[in-house]
Amino acid sequence: MILKLLARLRRLRRSERGSATVEFVILFPLFFTLLLSSVESGVVMVRQMMLERGLDISVRAVRLGTSHQVSDEELREMICRVTGVIPNCMSELKVEMIILNPWAFNQPDPNADCVNRSEEVQVNRNFQNGASHQVMMLRACALFDTMLPNIGLGKRLSDDGEKPYALVSTSIFVMEPG
Repeated sequence: MILKLLARLRRLRRSERGSATVEFVILFPLFFTLLLSSVESGVVMVRQMMLERGLDISVRAVRLGTSHQVSDEELREMICRVTGVIPNCMSELKVEMIILNPWAFNQPDPNADCVNRSEEVQVNRNFQNGASHQVMMLRACALFDTMLPNIGLGKRLSDDGEKPYALVSTSIFVMEPG
């Protein structure tokens, strides 16, 4: 009886059946995480590129100076109309427009003013319309939730899987004479 058991154990040890399954079980999670992270990375890049494009087109409209002063809401509408990939764009996008003085330069706050989802009313930290020949900085911050918050890149983008990540786009321009 024991000899039969030992013979079966020797045969099992020499057998190579199932070795591919073990390799698959070990490597599949790694490659699947890599695949999902690359998809998440592509989505982040598309969102960043479209935010940059939306801001650039909106800056052109503001810079060329139609005779009226643009409001925060009008500017967000312009950016959202061009961007197209920001879900709930008007509520997830916040813009700052700051007048910069090149002769007495005070560096603006390096941290962008982003939407605080816990507050119902969003107050702009900085939104100033400029006059002709003034140097302006326009910064847009959009919040996004990760697609897969507990895996790969999605885990790195948000601190605890609950917080959204922010994409920020900045443009500096001179107001045209009008």
